[in-house]
Amino acid sequence: MRVERGFTLIEVLVAFVILALSLTVLLRIFSGGLRNVEVSSDYARAVLVAQAQLAAAGVSEPLELGETRGEWDQRFRWRRRVEPYVAGDVETPLPESVTAYHITVEVDWDNGTQQRHISLSSLRLSTAPPGIGRAG
Repeated sequence: MRVERGFTLIEVLVAFVILALSLTVLLRIFSGGLRNVEVSSDYARAVLVAQAQLAAAGVSEPLELGETRGEWDQRFRWRRRVEPYVAGDVETPLPESVTAYHITVEVDWDNGTQQRHISLSSLRLSTAPPGIGRAG
């Protein structure tokens, strides 16, 4: 009598269940990775928008006290605030002809399910009164 070797139906079903579970875990890992790439790409764009707005204040646009708003690429909303800078305990004060300004740029955007936000700040020195000429 000859004995045939092979897999039983139970062994085949167990193998398929293990394969299906493994593929589910792998797909979740890959989809999470793709979602993280999209989020980091949005953060990089938002930082570029904020840096551009910081750079424009007092250089390509007059340095004016107050708030300016705008939108970029129909997704990113930015707000730039220019305020007088008040130094705390500074050993060497600024000359009277130089004024310091605190510039803050905030960028908001929707990421499908969540509202995201970043904020960058900088100090800018000017030799002219606010709103006149370019920053020095």
